[in-house]
Amino acid sequence: MTTPPPGLRERKKQATREALREAALRLAMERGPDRVRVEDIAEAAGVSPRTYNNYFASREQAIVSAVTADREARVAAAVAARSAEVRLADAVTEAVVEQYANADERERRTLLLITTRAALRDAFLDSAAGIEAPLTAVIAERLGDPGAHTARVLAASVAAAVRIALEGWLRPAGNAEAARGFGAGGLVV
Repeated sequence: MTTPPPGLRERKKQATREALREAALRLAMERGPDRVRVEDIAEAAGVSPRTYNNYFASREQAIVSAVTADREARVAAAVAARSAEVRLADAVTEAVVEQYANADERERRTLLLITTRAALRDAFLDSAAGIEAPLTAVIAERLGDPGAHTARVLAASVAAAVRIALEGWLRPAGNAEAARGFGAGGLVV
């Protein structure tokens, strides 16, 4: 079953969300995140601060979403794309590692910025929970039971594991335990 393309209203909402994300990141990179106000982001994106607040609860959330946007859907799509012969645990692990370990240059610069500010680190860690709902749906489909409680538990476990891995990755560089958890490829869950 194919999903119908989004309607005009949804496309406009997606465009506004993207404009806000991009404005937040650009301003944070130019000025530093502490010198960016919600009003500045809204103005740069061509919307009101009230409209901004319909999309993001904080400037940190908007900045972080520039690197985490759509990651949850990409993880779920990657799991769904795996062959049914691939064990579910392997499919999920491979999909998560792909999305978190293969950062492009822009994402690396953004991640560096995120690691320098406690509020950004917290928002980044909170973003890991977003993986749960889309992953629940894809796991339930793989298990053949759309109402499966097991799928929710598994997806919540993956979200918790991702958060723990991110916490380790965000520790100061001198932390030997964190360094062992991440190879040359980046984050390993």
